[in-house]
Amino acid sequence: MAQNAQYTEDNIRSLDWKEHIRMRPGMYIGKLGDGSSSDDGIYILLKEVLDNCIDEFVMGAGKTIEIQIKDQEVSVRDYGRGIPLGKVVDVVSKMNTGGKYDSRAFKKSVGLNGVGTKAVNALSAYFRVESNRENKTKFATFEAGNLTEEAEAVESSKRKGTKVSFTPDHTIFKNFRYRNEYIVKMIKNYVYLNPGLTIDFNGQKYFSENGLKDLLEDIVNESDLLYPIIHLRGEDIEVALTHSKTQYSEEYHSFVNGQNTTQGGTHLAAFREALVKTIREYFGKNYDASDIRKSVISAISIKVMEPVFESQTKTKLGSTEMGEKMPTVRSYINEFLKNQLDNYLHKNPETAERFQRKILQAEKERKELSGIRKLARDRAKKASLHNKKLRDCRIHLGDLKKDRRLDSTIFITEGDSASGSITKSRDVNTQAVFSLRGKPLNTFGMSKKIVYENEEFNLLQAALNIEESLADLRYNNIVIATDADVDGMHIRLLLITFFLQFFPELIKEGHLYILQTPLFRVRDKQQTFYCYSEQERIDAIEKLRGKAEITRFKGLGEISPDEFKYFIGEDIRLDPIMLDKATTIEELLQFYMGKNTQDRQEFIINNLKVELDLAESTS
Repeated sequence: MAQNAQYTEDNIRSLDWKEHIRMRPGMYIGKLGDGSSSDDGIYILLKEVLDNCIDEFVMGAGKTIEIQIKDQEVSVRDYGRGIPLGKVVDVVSKMNTGGKYDSRAFKKSVGLNGVGTKAVNALSAYFRVESNRENKTKFATFEAGNLTEEAEAVESSKRKGTKVSFTPDHTIFKNFRYRNEYIVKMIKNYVYLNPGLTIDFNGQKYFSENGLKDLLEDIVNESDLLYPIIHLRGEDIEVALTHSKTQYSEEYHSFVNGQNTTQGGTHLAAFREALVKTIREYFGKNYDASDIRKSVISAISIKVMEPVFESQTKTKLGSTEMGEKMPTVRSYINEFLKNQLDNYLHKNPETAERFQRKILQAEKERKELSGIRKLARDRAKKASLHNKKLRDCRIHLGDLKKDRRLDSTIFITEGDSASGSITKSRDVNTQAVFSLRGKPLNTFGMSKKIVYENEEFNLLQAALNIEESLADLRYNNIVIATDADVDGMHIRLLLITFFLQFFPELIKEGHLYILQTPLFRVRDKQQTFYCYSEQERIDAIEKLRGKAEITRFKGLGEISPDEFKYFIGEDIRLDPIMLDKATTIEELLQFYMGKNTQDRQEFIINNLKVELDLAESTS
């Protein structure tokens, strides 16, 4: 039996605000990450600063926001009212301090907890805040939340507003880098939700006139629209809606007070319910809810008084009321759609006809698949999914309906040796492993029927819990983990094809990644380097002065669990799979996975030559 530890007054500590944030950053910004995921901490830091700028715009102060990111230093400048000069230090360094507690100034604000910029300050190696107001300027600088300089207010001709500059702390955010794709998506969401606002990012300006309609036009190719986008606006609500000609499942983009609620919440649940109810009443038919919502692509934004979110990162709305003495979120959204969508369909009978044809098509397909689905579910149960194919993480505890966490991850591997290494190395609390048997089927051009008939894809779909909607996705990060050889690359391509063919919204929403593992281990008796490229191998050999033992990892199973834990832990390297709207999914799949064409042969030959030239230049 272990000896009892001493428990005295000396064991009791009180942490100041910055110590607590730095010790428990996940409580304030979600997960840390290295910038490979859109919800990694470095983007949350940027968002926290931007939210304050947006609130200024909403209050009618400042129509332009300027963002500069160079290397790892971020600068955000708004032209709002400016922080009151006597409170410049307090609002970025004293918890529970801010103007948003005064509902007269900020009625429907994004940030209400007085934490945002304090978290940015505490988690930055360098932080500077400057306020320009009343023809005066005042600034203060910090390091890791500690005040290093507070300047006196001086006369100034600068335009009013606030400027915040910061560099995330390398001791907390390791090996990070900002990806412009994620920042641009964040910026676009801000301008879609705030027509009239201009955001300048490194010289590129973003602006929207049509709100959520512009959002859908940006993410869906016109050729894939079943009917023109339905765009509805009310006092505290905006909806954009259409159906895809080719996509199978539902896709939603939801927002509350300008915040992108990536995990939905009460407003999204209410919208999905209200859409079904409205359509049933319009057509006078008790259509199945899944048939009405199949292939729907939609965006909804609402404004709520003092919203309650389920975490500091504000990814899921918990509020049930629109505000004091106001209707519930559910009744408000239901009434809005009942009136506005019903009116739209009466005024646009051609759209209504296409909508109904889509429902009838979905109904026919569902009935045709019903028998296959039942058999597929039975097979999934008999395969003992949670014991053989899927080694789940503890946070789910077998509950398929439990909300996914931002740090929840599933690795898709091939073969017993690879899955064995990852299983022994993983964090059992948040990381799951799904093991494939052999190479997956090439699903290009196939119907959804194959997902149920093919055992591997049926079980994978069941593990991810994505049969009906992305809203039920169990894992935030889906990571393809294959060997770094030709077979491994082929498996990657086949899996990406599967997701593009049947679940493209998983990729659109940034859930799919490729795991990068080292190609070489270079070491001597004192040091060990893991190298992810030929150039890194050469550099490591030079550091060890040429006297090194070099190991080439050919497969994941060759990496011992003791070593593998480094590659899927804090130092994990993930490459996100991203889609370019310039190319449709159909064109993309046809080029890479369709019948062999002269264009593809030339592409392979040209790119192979580039790879050979690079190899020769480094040898």
